[in-house]
Amino acid sequence: MIRRKVSDPGVSKCPGCGESHSQAVLEENLYICPDSKRYLTMPSGARIELLADEGTFRELDRELVSVDPLQFADLKSYRVRLQEARRETGVREAVTTGFCRIGGNRAVLVVFDFAFLGGTMGSVVGEKIAHAFEEATQQRIPLVSVAASGGARVQEGMFSLMQMAKVAAAASVHDRQGLPFISILTDPTFGGVTASFASLGDIMIAEPGAQIGFVGPRVIEQTTGIAPPKDSHKAETLLQAGLIDLVITRKDLKSVTAYLIAHLGRNKAVGAESDTLPPSPRHKRLPAWQKVGLARHSGRPTTRFYISHIASRFLELHGDRWSGDDPAIIGGLAEINGDTVFIMGQERGGTPEEKEASHDGKAFSEGYRKSLRLMRLASKFRIPVITLVDCPNAQASFEAEHRGIAHALARNMATMANLPTPIVSAIIGEGGSGGALALGVADRVLMLENAIYSVISPEGAAAILYRDAGKAEAVSGGLKLTAQDLHSLGIIDTVVPEPEGGAHTDAVAAAETLKIYLLSALHELRDLPPRQLLDARYKKFRHIGEEGTVWRERVKSGFSDVFGLLAYAVSKMEKSNRKPKPADGAPRSRPEKSRTPVTAGSKRAERE
Repeated sequence: MIRRKVSDPGVSKCPGCGESHSQAVLEENLYICPDSKRYLTMPSGARIELLADEGTFRELDRELVSVDPLQFADLKSYRVRLQEARRETGVREAVTTGFCRIGGNRAVLVVFDFAFLGGTMGSVVGEKIAHAFEEATQQRIPLVSVAASGGARVQEGMFSLMQMAKVAAAASVHDRQGLPFISILTDPTFGGVTASFASLGDIMIAEPGAQIGFVGPRVIEQTTGIAPPKDSHKAETLLQAGLIDLVITRKDLKSVTAYLIAHLGRNKAVGAESDTLPPSPRHKRLPAWQKVGLARHSGRPTTRFYISHIASRFLELHGDRWSGDDPAIIGGLAEINGDTVFIMGQERGGTPEEKEASHDGKAFSEGYRKSLRLMRLASKFRIPVITLVDCPNAQASFEAEHRGIAHALARNMATMANLPTPIVSAIIGEGGSGGALALGVADRVLMLENAIYSVISPEGAAAILYRDAGKAEAVSGGLKLTAQDLHSLGIIDTVVPEPEGGAHTDAVAAAETLKIYLLSALHELRDLPPRQLLDARYKKFRHIGEEGTVWRERVKSGFSDVFGLLAYAVSKMEKSNRKPKPADGAPRSRPEKSRTPVTAGSKRAERE
């Protein structure tokens, strides 16, 4: 917060380093102290200039001003405090609302001014915010809010508290219409503002170092006698705790906000058809165990590498909004050939340090809850989803069990089954068990040529069947875990070719090929109505394994038997036609029954 000297209102003092700076210096540095680099409170007028395109802001409800419904007085009357706040800040209330354009896109802007009674929310502040949401809903445009508040305005008692419900209700109506809400949290944001509309943003952004929470650290210490941990309320701490999406510098705030409202606010299907699929090279078919080695190769491209080479821009979003941000799953909003998608996947990391931080792609429940949140955003805005699968399994530990890993996997699969927007999944490395399938329920399932996808690792299967993990190589072939095996069994839809020797030999070429196949799959799905898309997805998974793998193998290997039966039947008919007709009154012999055995598989094939 900026403390102004009464003797010189044009000079402000940084509470971090104690240095004083002129208004001109602060404006030039976006109200960031040039010495300590501390983010200082920004007046609402300067904030509007920062975010809104020049000359586009048109204020709403300027005539609304607070009154004194309770005739409240402490050291000063509430009326006197309101008059002083208006005179010192030059604004009429703690929040300013209006229409504007941000990066050329229409939006409603809601901006708090902390210098006006600590940015507290009274009846008029609540009314202005609720009306801003209503206008955004009626105009079907995004809303962007910039919060800086101490919470409720105590001078208005329960009238102030009720504003939390009012603004939350207005935000929910805007949400039900499928419209974007970007919530920006600045220093400080506390109390009833944090605990109402400010925490309901589709995307939540904070400025570096901002203090954010429901109850501030000083109040916690005074009421409980226990000081909270250092930096407990800092934006960076909340990011690690999974409670916000991004921490963005002030100079980048407009570009990020403009990107979000432009891409969340449009319902753009995959447009131009992708390039023709490249012909699959004729590589020597490798044994399953060699495929396992290639899928696990230390140099194999990871999800982050593929995203960086597939997408022209990727804005990574963080957190499950519940308890954490697991780096084992990354995801966000991406642009591929001008089209908007949500893309997410397991990230195993390249270096040993990255692998340790991401648990080698074995995500906890927080990771899957993050992907679930992103998929729900995709559902709201009807944006296609791409998932990249690369994990040996989900987390298997006592800690993971008590953090709800089973529930997280189940919710992901159920949500993907009912997501009313196209989903394309690609197994890019090792797809292991439920951890892989939780990102694999898709309309089209692609699989890189040397990836593997299995109910259990070969080592795990060998340990169960032989009580000897050393027999993994012998078991790997029987698991049918290669892309070619799974394609023949109908588990996956497409095998994506890799460079000779594996994706790690030419990672850029592997990424370009995968991009072409992903866009081709999305193109096939772009015109399907949601109901048809969901029905087809349900049937796709409903019929997997319906007749069993044994039946599929019998059909494949038993075609010769079927053709033999047909030939035999034709031969019998021809012989019957060549026999002389018996004289009248002569006994007619019964046709000889076929003694050729008919297998169950052949009968099944005939019926099919």
